[in-house]
Amino acid sequence: MIRTILFKLLLALYFILWSPILLIGLVSRRINRFFVITCAGGVLLLARIIGGIKYNVHYPTSDECDIPPMPNENNRLDGKAIIAAKHMSILEIAILSQVIPNSFFIVKREIMWIPIYGWAFWRMGLVPVNRTRGKTNLGKLGAVVAKKIMDGQVLIIFPEGTRTKPGQRVPLKRGLLFLAHELKLPILPVGTDAGLYWPKHGKIRPGTANLWFEPLLPCNASLDEISNAINRHSA
Repeated sequence: MIRTILFKLLLALYFILWSPILLIGLVSRRINRFFVITCAGGVLLLARIIGGIKYNVHYPTSDECDIPPMPNENNRLDGKAIIAAKHMSILEIAILSQVIPNSFFIVKREIMWIPIYGWAFWRMGLVPVNRTRGKTNLGKLGAVVAKKIMDGQVLIIFPEGTRTKPGQRVPLKRGLLFLAHELKLPILPVGTDAGLYWPKHGKIRPGTANLWFEPLLPCNASLDEISNAINRHSA
């Protein structure tokens, strides 16, 4: 418990100290992105030093010789895909931001209301959604996401829509399927066990958290197929 209290206190102090730096970064989208990504890297460093949490990222092999396959209906020639990730804590967000630095997230609009950090996330290009509007918002969302992908960014979405506990499976939101169909993008599932070490609520536990990138799924994959892939290795 002492480790958890110390970690959360130092994390809060860390975020406060970064606030003026993020304010400076608002003058430029490029500088702002660099500062936000650097801040996320600091979160991982703090988690390792104080929380004792390391992390590993696992990628699927293409075949037994590790030779990339020929492009097919699952692999676009430009390499673009929607990353659909399990969401358990801040930890996997920080890891994904380091592994895929040119990424952007779809987040609930309330995130943008956080002073300074919300402004930095908006400047960085995170896409807010108003969940209360439901399907009426999907057409506009698809257009915004399409423009960012055409600009070379990578979409990361948490299709469960909320942080989950280890062992918990939540039905996926259908918005993921809409975007995949609309943009003709395959889906790259990502599982994690980060909730074992940095849970939504409770004690921080030292150990090695994992992220698993699963094999690509086609844009017409079902929600059950996507959910099974995301949860295949997840805690």
